[in-house]
Amino acid sequence: MVVVKEVFCKSMLSRSRIPTIDYAVNPYRGCEHKCVYCYARFMKRFTGHQEEWGEFVDVKINAPQVLARELSKKAKGLVYLSSVTDPYQPLEKKYELTRKCLQKLLAHSFPITIQTKSSLVLRDIDMLVKFPECDVGFTITSVDDEVGRKYELRSSPVEARLAALEELHDRKIMTYAFLGPMLPHITDNDESLRTMIQSLARVKVDYVMVDRLNMRWGVWPSVISFLKQHYPELMLEYKRIFWSRNDYFEKVKLRIFKLCDEYDVRCEFCY
Repeated sequence: MVVVKEVFCKSMLSRSRIPTIDYAVNPYRGCEHKCVYCYARFMKRFTGHQEEWGEFVDVKINAPQVLARELSKKAKGLVYLSSVTDPYQPLEKKYELTRKCLQKLLAHSFPITIQTKSSLVLRDIDMLVKFPECDVGFTITSVDDEVGRKYELRSSPVEARLAALEELHDRKIMTYAFLGPMLPHITDNDESLRTMIQSLARVKVDYVMVDRLNMRWGVWPSVISFLKQHYPELMLEYKRIFWSRNDYFEKVKLRIFKLCDEYDVRCEFCY
């Protein structure tokens, strides 16, 4: 059971270190999706929570008010929702903090970019179409929900994400898919990659971003635990891939690039 705590925040609009993005807005601290590979688990150090990452969420109940105050003092810039949480995780249906933050951003005419795993973003299409600049992306790591549910415990089924991308495209909103991280020998086999790129071409995404699995703070123990439970035969291979010099991910990059070229899908790589 996820521990939910309502908290008050002092600031909301943080400077982003991501190239091309100026600010980040995170209405929640923690995330219910409990993805095995989540790099944002480093945030646990700043929460005081004893629960595992993915088992707690702090709800910043005054986020919209704080954001409105900050927006009035900041220069225009691209705002990312969200960098260390999913803005449309299940709790958003109850609290509507992301929607309320979008209202403030729209009132101040800030451009936005959204990344999520949840089709709940469709609820806010009425506002998204009004932004001067807006794109919406979905993280998609596998087209097989049976596989995906092993490492993304509480996120929307992949067909729901694809359907959402298609609906957003039909409403003239720019869309992208974030293929990342690619899990070696689990989500990056030829058949899986081809089906994934075919599916994204079908729903007419504007572009695809691809990233490798990064062993940032706390990620390796989480991945090893996941492998022990579901893919014990891959444990030694993962150690070889991540702790020795090799060209594994460059070969994956080449295969994805060729598939995107074949299906006329624009792709960018984060590594």
